[in-house]
Amino acid sequence: MSAGSRRLFIGGRWTEPEHGHYEVIDPATEEVVGLAPEASREQVHAAAAAAREAFAAWSRTRPEERAEILDRAAGLMLRDLDGHAALARAESGATTATARGMQVAVGAARFRRYARGALEPVEEAVAPQINEAGPMGRAGVFGALAVRQPVGVVTCITSYNNPWANPAGKVAPALAMGNTVVVKPAPQDPLSVYRMAEALEAAGVPAGVVNVVTGSGPEAGEAAVDSPDVDMVSFTGSTAVGQRIAEVCGRGMKRQLMELGGKGAAVVLDDADLDSAAAGIGTTFSFYSGQICTAPTRVLVQRGVHDALLGKLAAYAAHLKVGDPAARGTVVGPVISAAHRDRVESYVELGRKEGARVVTGGERPAGPDRGFYVAPTLLADCTNDMRVVREEIFGPVVVVVPFDDEEEAVALANDSDYGLIDYVWSSDVARAFRVARRLRAGGVGVNTVGRNMEAPFGGFKKSGVGRDVGSYALHAYSELQSIVWPG
Repeated sequence: MSAGSRRLFIGGRWTEPEHGHYEVIDPATEEVVGLAPEASREQVHAAAAAAREAFAAWSRTRPEERAEILDRAAGLMLRDLDGHAALARAESGATTATARGMQVAVGAARFRRYARGALEPVEEAVAPQINEAGPMGRAGVFGALAVRQPVGVVTCITSYNNPWANPAGKVAPALAMGNTVVVKPAPQDPLSVYRMAEALEAAGVPAGVVNVVTGSGPEAGEAAVDSPDVDMVSFTGSTAVGQRIAEVCGRGMKRQLMELGGKGAAVVLDDADLDSAAAGIGTTFSFYSGQICTAPTRVLVQRGVHDALLGKLAAYAAHLKVGDPAARGTVVGPVISAAHRDRVESYVELGRKEGARVVTGGERPAGPDRGFYVAPTLLADCTNDMRVVREEIFGPVVVVVPFDDEEEAVALANDSDYGLIDYVWSSDVARAFRVARRLRAGGVGVNTVGRNMEAPFGGFKKSGVGRDVGSYALHAYSELQSIVWPG
């Protein structure tokens, strides 16, 4: 099949889209990467119906068989690593190193992880209970078993910032648990997900177990959510879209797993290692050009070290090479689209109007004549009531708010609609953990922006519903069934 013009993957068949194709644009060059299929509403519902038809047989397959298929698919993904990474870089704007190591390689690693996950026990004994004689029957000792069962058909709607790892983090655990899936990738970079589907097909996934549908507008996603054949929706994206999906899911009593927006607070205490803090916070400027919901975008720094940290962050940003993500040495690539570049730039201008001081950045970077580039930008003299502090910008923009003491730091950090991942920097580990435990966030990094990929991941407040990653993802894509018997 040509990489230039894709077809939908429905019921094990590569299917021509009823609404033609749309162009996928390279955000670094503004050239066309390829043509993605524009599914009709009826085709999306047909994909869900195919997943429903395939569910009965797939859910009854031996775990070992599911594990073998997922492991084989991972091997096929890695076999074509170079080609997959080149496509991912072209359609997402990620640097070559990021496309290889954090997109394709992590995507394949997640299939390997859930190949093992398919073999994890799904039964857990419940302590026996002694019941006296009564209206429900004779006295006896009752045993019980909690059994995790697959949910059914899962719609996976994925974000544009990682076209490999994000879909893999949904599809792999869902399949491992015996679910079937309808995958609706982000419209900006969907071509990589078709590569993933090809690997799964070649690995022996039965027809209908995996289906991929795409569209440039909201129609395909809406159909993938409201189909009566869908039992669960797993979504990564903005809080606003997540809220609309949740309304539809609520009417149909569909299960939800929502990983939504973030405005990560980085609390830097006066005894922190400022070089470590600046390097961690600086990943907002470089990693996916700030297009990541877990980024430490909202820096809360104790006044005694405020100016010193500001200087280190400005120096860090100044040394980052902005440019073509395919070029050696590039650290900051483009944002995903012209519309998103305009949105990020409008937030910087809003910050100026609100009284923030632009320490570095704030102007469109010199360099490539084409492409959707935003200069790493640092805003100081911010207060917690500013929109640039309260709203998710999703770009290489860091805002800095000073505080006086721990109590104020915790209050400022928690004064947010979001609560995905926060961070604390302090050389006193006991102090750092004390502050971390008080933060209303699904995760807290202590002196690091690194992640433990077996730890539960998800958000408080408007940052999401549910938890995944590691074995928690297997739980997320399953329902608990109780089996009770007399002893």
